[in-house]
Amino acid sequence: MDAIVKTDFRFPGQKSVYKGKVRDVYDINDEYLVMVVSDRISAFDVVLPKGIPYKGQVLNQIAAKFLDATADIVPNWKIATPDPMVTIGHKCEPFKVEMVIRGYLTGSSWRAYKAGERTLCGLPLPEGMKENQKFASPIITPTTKADEGHDENISKEEIIAQGLVSREDYELLEKYTYALFQRGTEIAAEKGLILVDTKYEFGKKNGQIYLIDEIHTPDSSRYFYADGYEERFAKGEKQKQLSKEFVREWLMENGFQGQAGQQVPEMTPEVIAGITDRYIELYEHITGQKFVKADNSNVLKRIEENVNNCLKNL
Repeated sequence: MDAIVKTDFRFPGQKSVYKGKVRDVYDINDEYLVMVVSDRISAFDVVLPKGIPYKGQVLNQIAAKFLDATADIVPNWKIATPDPMVTIGHKCEPFKVEMVIRGYLTGSSWRAYKAGERTLCGLPLPEGMKENQKFASPIITPTTKADEGHDENISKEEIIAQGLVSREDYELLEKYTYALFQRGTEIAAEKGLILVDTKYEFGKKNGQIYLIDEIHTPDSSRYFYADGYEERFAKGEKQKQLSKEFVREWLMENGFQGQAGQQVPEMTPEVIAGITDRYIELYEHITGQKFVKADNSNVLKRIEENVNNCLKNL
């Protein structure tokens, strides 16, 4: 089954299209966005040369479920999901920061800590922490939202001083971020998972703050299995996790971290099939539902018809 790595639609009212690392976002009359979640996969801010079949469907359907499950906390951009790989919603003006929230010391934060850093985005970290240790309470470690290249860590005070977000708005973003993470943590716990860290993006439309983009997907979040977490932590062993970190680990083991001159290792059919299986596994764990593969025999035609039918009714 071929992965969908490129789209080139012409929808009614289309004004522009933005192609990100994974998503192709079509602007409809500056009022709505059609977000097509492709099967592209990125790591270390590099789009890898081959796509992952069904990854777009997995991401889109998980995000849609979590947007619905958190709509009582903060309004979100979603209006409809007319296709397994598509969400249509409100066009908002995005804030120029991503709200990263961490419940555990792992990933890039652990790598920085291990290298001797004891502050993260202006927040002091205690001495003596170990990899995958739970923080006393979750911490927000925002990043700048880069159009290209790497997002950079930044502190709350720097964000406000640089005028990226007003103090009033930022404090609302903080409140929403903590509440969303708490809800995500509770839903994950019901499924035997730990929501380790994640990121949220927000925007504004007509003065109202909206939650935008994806939430609680394996691309934007990291999950550990709750069963065995304490034993593995006590022994200093790697945690069993469901996230995109396994892709990064595979790349690092094969000499690639996105740096100049490094070559992406060969993505064999076996490697690609394994990544698809891991994405489907996460879908089924986090939603508690069986993943149903969409009929991809003519996926681009299917998407176009589904989107056009939806746009007629907006």
